[in-house]
Amino acid sequence: MYDMIIIGAGPAGMTAAIYARRAEKSVLVLEARSYGGQIVSTPDIENYPAAPHISGFDLAVKMYEQATALGAEFKFERAVSIKDGETKTVITSGGSYEAHAVIVAVGSENRRLGIEGEEELIGRGISYCATCDGAFFRKKDVAVVGGGNTALEDALYLADLANTVYLIHRREGFRADESTVARLRERENVKFVLNSRVTKLIAEGSLKAVEVTDNDGSKTLLEVKGLFAAIGRIPENKDFGDVIDLDEGGYIRAGENCHTNAAGIFAAGDNRTKELRQLVTAAADGAVAATEAIKYIAELKQ
Repeated sequence: MYDMIIIGAGPAGMTAAIYARRAEKSVLVLEARSYGGQIVSTPDIENYPAAPHISGFDLAVKMYEQATALGAEFKFERAVSIKDGETKTVITSGGSYEAHAVIVAVGSENRRLGIEGEEELIGRGISYCATCDGAFFRKKDVAVVGGGNTALEDALYLADLANTVYLIHRREGFRADESTVARLRERENVKFVLNSRVTKLIAEGSLKAVEVTDNDGSKTLLEVKGLFAAIGRIPENKDFGDVIDLDEGGYIRAGENCHTNAAGIFAAGDNRTKELRQLVTAAADGAVAATEAIKYIAELKQ
């Protein structure tokens, strides 16, 4: 029996664990993969206060070490359901655990392109993590799909490794920061393919080329060995939708106080309905959710 179970060991979940342990609450953190979440694949974080130019991996390690040093317990098991009640029960791939309060901080997963043959080519030319797989395409031609910060940062990273990087985006403009766009335009080996989308994958065991169709219907064949998709993420809340209200996009309906519709269950991080999904707002959510959970536990024990 724990005071608090935190589902997810990304920045939101680990920040919540730090705050909970500082309040001397017993904490179990459940994580299906590895701690750190999506920041682990970010080579250079520039916008986190007091820690400029730190890698996502190094920041994740620091958060994990801080949480464990304070006494937070981590188990690497996938949470598959929550049973609501005055006592919450979290069912995982390895067993079940009880707590007074639960914080759901599961983050999100990579959105697929939805093209025939995509799943079969994952690891054979299709990737969703440039920093994970970029080295496999050194001195080769690759393409990046997307128009946000992640896509453009991936293109910048790959430009140092690949021969040519095609940046494919369905619009003329980008959602990314202007400073990142400007840096990318300075790279001679980066080619912009705008107002276009990938419509076909050509492969012989591994990816050989992609067909790109522009808004006028004209098709172009780009001979690339790697295709990196960075078109957003999908919240991983579906296992908890029978207990917690989700919006039409699958995000947990929770305001700035991180309360869900279920008393004693809170949401923190990128899987919550919010305007800005950044590392700093995930950490803020973790702090708020833990503080609200601590108040809830105190009320239960009165």
